Amino acid sequence: MQTLARLATLSMLTVALTTVTFAANKNQGTFTLADTTRVGSTELRAGDYKAQWQAESGDAVKVEFLQNGKTVATVEGKLKDLQEPAPYSAVITKSLSNNAQEIDEIDFNKQKQALVFGE
Repeated sequence: MQTLARLATLSMLTVALTTVTFAANKNQGTFTLADTTRVGSTELRAGDYKAQWQAESGDAVKVEFLQNGKTVATVEGKLKDLQEPAPYSAVITKSLSNNAQEIDEIDFNKQKQALVFGE
Protein backbone atom coordinates (compact mmCIF):
# COMPACT_ATOMS: atom_id res chain seq x y z
CA MET A 1 0.00 0.00 0.00
CA GLN A 2 2.86 2.38 0.86
CA THR A 3 4.46 1.66 -2.51
CA LEU A 4 1.25 2.59 -4.30
CA ALA A 5 1.02 5.88 -2.36
CA ARG A 6 4.65 6.70 -3.22
CA LEU A 7 4.06 5.90 -6.87
CA ALA A 8 0.99 8.14 -6.94
CA THR A 9 2.92 10.97 -5.27
CA LEU A 10 5.80 10.58 -7.72
CA SER A 11 3.39 10.65 -10.68
CA MET A 12 1.72 13.84 -9.41
CA LEU A 13 5.10 15.48 -8.83
CA THR A 14 6.23 14.58 -12.36
CA VAL A 15 3.09 16.12 -13.89
CA ALA A 16 3.46 19.27 -11.77
CA LEU A 17 7.13 19.74 -12.74
CA THR A 18 6.36 19.17 -16.42
CA THR A 19 3.58 21.79 -16.28
CA VAL A 20 5.83 24.34 -14.54
CA THR A 21 8.65 23.72 -17.03
CA PHE A 22 6.30 24.12 -19.99
CA ALA A 23 4.79 27.33 -18.59
CA ALA A 24 8.23 28.78 -17.88
CA ASN A 25 9.31 28.23 -21.50
CA LYS A 26 6.20 29.76 -23.07
CA ASN A 27 7.63 33.29 -23.45
CA GLN A 28 10.71 32.38 -25.41
CA GLY A 29 11.78 30.99 -28.74
CA THR A 30 14.86 30.40 -30.86
CA PHE A 31 15.67 31.59 -34.35
CA THR A 32 18.59 31.92 -36.76
CA LEU A 33 19.76 35.01 -38.64
CA ALA A 34 21.47 34.37 -41.97
CA ASP A 35 22.82 37.93 -42.22
CA THR A 36 23.61 40.87 -39.95
CA THR A 37 20.26 42.39 -39.01
CA ARG A 38 19.28 45.37 -36.86
CA VAL A 39 16.84 45.23 -33.97
CA GLY A 40 16.24 48.54 -32.23
CA SER A 41 19.63 50.29 -32.23
CA THR A 42 21.64 47.05 -32.11
CA GLU A 43 23.09 45.07 -34.99
CA LEU A 44 22.83 41.33 -34.55
CA ARG A 45 25.37 39.30 -36.50
CA ALA A 46 24.42 36.15 -38.35
CA GLY A 47 23.93 33.23 -35.99
CA ASP A 48 21.60 31.49 -33.58
CA TYR A 49 19.62 33.49 -31.03
CA LYS A 50 17.06 33.07 -28.30
CA ALA A 51 14.39 35.68 -27.68
CA GLN A 52 12.63 35.81 -24.33
CA TRP A 53 10.00 38.34 -23.39
CA GLN A 54 8.04 39.69 -20.47
CA ALA A 55 4.62 41.31 -20.70
CA GLU A 56 4.53 44.99 -19.83
CA SER A 57 1.04 46.34 -20.57
CA GLY A 58 -1.57 45.22 -23.05
CA ASP A 59 0.20 43.44 -25.87
CA ALA A 60 3.50 45.31 -25.26
CA VAL A 61 6.50 43.20 -24.26
CA LYS A 62 10.14 43.73 -23.33
CA VAL A 63 12.26 41.38 -25.45
CA GLU A 64 15.78 40.22 -24.63
CA PHE A 65 17.90 38.73 -27.39
CA LEU A 66 20.45 36.21 -26.16
CA GLN A 67 23.35 34.59 -27.93
CA ASN A 68 25.43 31.92 -26.20
CA GLY A 69 23.54 32.65 -22.98
CA LYS A 70 24.42 36.38 -22.93
CA THR A 71 21.99 39.25 -23.52
CA VAL A 72 23.06 41.13 -26.66
CA ALA A 73 20.03 43.41 -27.10
CA THR A 74 16.88 44.49 -25.29
CA VAL A 75 14.01 46.15 -27.17
CA GLU A 76 10.31 46.88 -26.89
CA GLY A 77 7.93 44.87 -29.03
CA LYS A 78 4.38 43.63 -29.27
CA LEU A 79 2.74 40.24 -29.39
CA LYS A 80 0.64 39.47 -32.45
CA ASP A 81 -1.87 36.62 -32.53
CA LEU A 82 -1.55 34.31 -35.52
CA GLN A 83 -4.54 32.50 -37.04
CA GLU A 84 -2.78 29.16 -36.52
CA PRO A 85 0.55 28.06 -35.04
CA ALA A 86 3.57 28.93 -37.17
CA PRO A 87 4.80 25.83 -39.04
CA TYR A 88 8.44 26.85 -38.42
CA SER A 89 10.50 29.70 -36.99
CA ALA A 90 10.90 32.64 -39.36
CA VAL A 91 12.37 36.14 -39.17
CA ILE A 92 10.68 38.75 -41.36
CA THR A 93 12.85 41.77 -42.10
CA LYS A 94 12.39 45.10 -43.82
CA SER A 95 14.95 47.18 -45.70
CA LEU A 96 16.07 50.50 -44.27
CA SER A 97 17.06 53.53 -46.35
CA ASN A 98 20.76 52.59 -46.05
CA ASN A 99 20.01 49.06 -47.36
CA ALA A 100 20.47 47.54 -43.89
CA GLN A 101 17.93 44.95 -42.75
CA GLU A 102 15.79 45.38 -39.63
CA ILE A 103 13.73 42.72 -37.86
CA ASP A 104 10.03 43.41 -38.35
CA GLU A 105 8.53 40.16 -37.01
CA ILE A 106 9.63 36.83 -35.57
CA ASP A 107 7.38 33.76 -35.82
CA PHE A 108 8.31 30.80 -33.64
CA ASN A 109 7.82 27.12 -34.51
CA LYS A 110 4.42 25.81 -33.35
CA GLN A 111 3.48 29.00 -31.48
CA LYS A 112 0.29 31.01 -32.09
CA GLN A 113 1.88 34.35 -31.24
CA ALA A 114 4.62 36.28 -33.02
CA LEU A 115 6.83 39.16 -31.89
CA VAL A 116 6.45 42.39 -33.86
CA PHE A 117 8.82 45.37 -33.73
CA GLY A 118 8.80 48.97 -34.90
CA GLU A 119 5.06 49.63 -34.72
